[in-house]
Amino acid sequence: MQKPLTFLAPFMVAASLALPAFAQDDAAANTDAQTDAQTDVTAETVVATVNGTNITIGNMIIARATLPEQYQQLPPEVLFKGILDQLVQQTALSQDYEGDLPTRITLALENERRQLIAGEVIEKAMAQDVSQEELQAAYDEAYTDAEPTEEFSASHILVETEEDAKAVKTELDEGADFAELAKEKSTGPSGPAGGTLGWFGPGMMVPAFETAVAELEVGAVSEPVETQFGWHVIKLDEKRQKEAPALDEVKDELETQVRQVKAQALIEETTEAADVDRSAADAVDPTVLTNLGLLE
Repeated sequence: MQKPLTFLAPFMVAASLALPAFAQDDAAANTDAQTDAQTDVTAETVVATVNGTNITIGNMIIARATLPEQYQQLPPEVLFKGILDQLVQQTALSQDYEGDLPTRITLALENERRQLIAGEVIEKAMAQDVSQEELQAAYDEAYTDAEPTEEFSASHILVETEEDAKAVKTELDEGADFAELAKEKSTGPSGPAGGTLGWFGPGMMVPAFETAVAELEVGAVSEPVETQFGWHVIKLDEKRQKEAPALDEVKDELETQVRQVKAQALIEETTEAADVDRSAADAVDPTVLTNLGLLE
């Protein structure tokens, strides 16, 4: 889908530069008329003809949907003119082509058609309703036998050097208040809050920090720990076992999972049911895929 962009880009620039000349003057007056007009528009509505070939609103909608994000953010007035110019020019150029299409074009069209139709089959499979029984089965598989994970609530004092961290640890060992020392000395964003980091589970902290926390008893303070952020002195405030979430909390995630499983099953079942013979591929050198000369 890259070739249309090479046509569209220059016209987007030209149209955007011309926008103030008509958009600002006419926008207010045309708003109601545009709203009324849109109620009569369908995908088959013809917006232009090129030597008798129709260009429809549907063609334009598809063209817009395939644009990169930076173009899709442009005002509708800009996009409408730019896309219509693009489609008119492409239609005229395609009509001007003489002779048989190059092999690479024919094969690209075959691949694109196959991909789009296959994608539509998958979309329909994934759009099917997920039953409560399927949800419950997915939940049971994911959570019923899962071991509870341990979560930690910790605080830390972050400093730049090991010497600074050792000095902080000494003060704490001598009875300094952790939260007050964090407010005074920590360079991290949690410092003003007394160093508290709240609750976190496995994988949410860098490995060295997580390992140090897991080795602490509640209320204990670690020796200095180095990470890419600096040197930490860590206090484990609390820890708990995180139980499995309620089904309603993970319903959306489970529905997506069930639909993906269904789609994958459809792919496998349909492929297995097809009469597929791959034997001819065994005689082909895989490096032939780089031989673009075969498409000439």
